[in-house]
Amino acid sequence: MLVACTEQNTYVPPPPPKVDVALPLKQDVTPYLTATGNTTAVNSTTLVARVQGFIQEIDYKDGDEVKAGTVLFLIEPEPYQLALEDAQGAQASAEATAKNSQAEFVRQQDLVKKGVSPQSSLDQATAQRDADAARQRQTEADTKKAALDLSYTQVKAPFDGIVTARQVSMGQLVGGAEATVLASIVQLDPIYVNFTISEQDVLRIRAAMRQRGLTSADLKKVEVEVGLQTETGFPHKGLLDYADPSVDVSTGTLGVRAVLANADRQLLPGYFVRVRVPLGNEPGMLLVPDRAIGADQAGRYVLVAGKDDMVEQRTVQIGQLVGDLRVVTAGVAAEDRVLVSGLLDVVPGQKVEPQVRTLAAQSAGSAQ
Repeated sequence: MLVACTEQNTYVPPPPPKVDVALPLKQDVTPYLTATGNTTAVNSTTLVARVQGFIQEIDYKDGDEVKAGTVLFLIEPEPYQLALEDAQGAQASAEATAKNSQAEFVRQQDLVKKGVSPQSSLDQATAQRDADAARQRQTEADTKKAALDLSYTQVKAPFDGIVTARQVSMGQLVGGAEATVLASIVQLDPIYVNFTISEQDVLRIRAAMRQRGLTSADLKKVEVEVGLQTETGFPHKGLLDYADPSVDVSTGTLGVRAVLANADRQLLPGYFVRVRVPLGNEPGMLLVPDRAIGADQAGRYVLVAGKDDMVEQRTVQIGQLVGDLRVVTAGVAAEDRVLVSGLLDVVPGQKVEPQVRTLAAQSAGSAQ
């Protein structure tokens, strides 16, 4: 007991905590411009009755997909067929009269030259010829109008698309004082996506186009990727189709449109969609796990195992997310050992025991 009392009690510090560290992954990254937009139909129009009459046939079912030129409605054609035949008869009569007047004019010319007929007879023949020629042209116009009215009795699809539910019934009188809406037709393939980008993004896109050697004439070569709200990623691909010629000074944005193939009809007009536009390629970017990045009042930071394995806090500038990794544009170097686990168990200035891990490369297509 006496010997035990003479020993001195000493404090033994715990060993440094083990933490996982990894060097930033260096790889090429495709930067993206992201936006939100809406889908709209390339073509959408209402079908109206352009002549008056009774609906005689409805040759489609509500919601049918039809080709351009398909007859959808037939308005009673008989009155317009009769009007065309009457106009054609009047035209034939006028042509015969004009032909006779021309012959009389030629005869009077010859007689006047021979001194057999007075000049007044030639003047009269000339006037009659001109009047009959004018009448012939009038009847030709009447015939064309009658033929046009007859063609309007067949209401055809102006383009490929889906026809909506009909708004009229068999035997209904249409085409009165006001145009009667019969149905609507919407083209779904291809489909437009309209979105807006900021003035800063406009400058980024133009810089990316210059880097890739593209001019304004090559606008339609810029790819666009689209995703629905319920979809993961951006599975729908298309191309830029149009951009407004100037930035809206009131909003500081530029209107842009993309066109996408839509053969499977997954996109419908009016959808709210996510849009991203690749801006070329940035080689040799540094990436760290997104979970390794913290935030405080000074901004974003990472913890690094520095000299003598002491923890250091580095303020960083971050870029886009690529899979589970985040691009770091400033604040860390390729040789820095970034803490990727145990972040809540250490503080800056603390000594740690680093366990080196290797970061897996990420697909450029997984950028968010």
